[in-house]
Amino acid sequence: MPPKSDPELTALRKELEELYKNLQEEQKKYQDGTLQELCESVGPAPKVRLTTRKLMKGHLNKVNSVHYSGDSRHCVTGSLDGKLIIWDTYTGNKMQIIPLRSAWVMSVAYSNSGNLVACGGMDNMCTVYDLNNKDANGVAKMVRELAGYDGFLSSCRFLNDKTIITGSGDMKICKWDLETGRKISDFIAHNGDVVSISLSPDGNSFITGSVDKTCRLWDVREEKPKQTFFGHDADVNSVCFHPSGYAFATGSEDKSARMFDIRSDQQIAVYKPPSQNSGFTSCGLSLSGRILFCGSDDNNIHMWDSLKNQHNGKN
Repeated sequence: MPPKSDPELTALRKELEELYKNLQEEQKKYQDGTLQELCESVGPAPKVRLTTRKLMKGHLNKVNSVHYSGDSRHCVTGSLDGKLIIWDTYTGNKMQIIPLRSAWVMSVAYSNSGNLVACGGMDNMCTVYDLNNKDANGVAKMVRELAGYDGFLSSCRFLNDKTIITGSGDMKICKWDLETGRKISDFIAHNGDVVSISLSPDGNSFITGSVDKTCRLWDVREEKPKQTFFGHDADVNSVCFHPSGYAFATGSEDKSARMFDIRSDQQIAVYKPPSQNSGFTSCGLSLSGRILFCGSDDNNIHMWDSLKNQHNGKN
């Protein structure tokens, strides 16, 4: 039999929903327009056609995560085949293959310098490898195993070669000192699993997305959120900072993508495909921020003109 609901917990959840609703209503009072309304005079972006530049083959199972280094050329991919592969995306060549102790990879990260990669997932651990140092078998040497999570590792990002932040299924954000392998900070970030992390262009702050339907803005030096953003009706699967650093995009299970403005502290655009068949699992912005890309459960990449809020096709 299903467990009986706790009346006190039900009442608290109802109170929390009411608080969320009141906050959204207060935000709307100060909204003088949407991004689409304010950009009416802007010309439409040209149609985007995605073409395959390089098809990089090597993994034998589902690829769960991809992340680029700071040179925008090399990337790391993590797969359920139990391998990390470092790629030169200009040539399509494999630079290194790193066998993992656990195949259940959910997130990978490449340091901006290109010296380190990290991964983690259902093993409840973040493992860091030094690409410049190799063991006797010629494989990148593992330099740190960061343990101590009560849930799966969902996301990780290097702040620099000495510090990494991680998000996990225990609702926490952790910051680690890679030289000592010790936690610098460890705090509850959301009311549900932390699913995604995106660093700001200047590296001084980051955005988190969660199954609690919210996004939060953090200063890398603090353990309390600077802002909380509401709007989604389901899990926020992906967050991506705008290149300007003043906004960020999201992709959600509620079959929508959205744009939030940090300075006005609220949502400024909602992006929906012509046929809303499935949720969005990932999102990204072009270098200018003009085109929003979202990966969907319908096996397509959907695109929008982010200023005009026009669906720009799918691939």
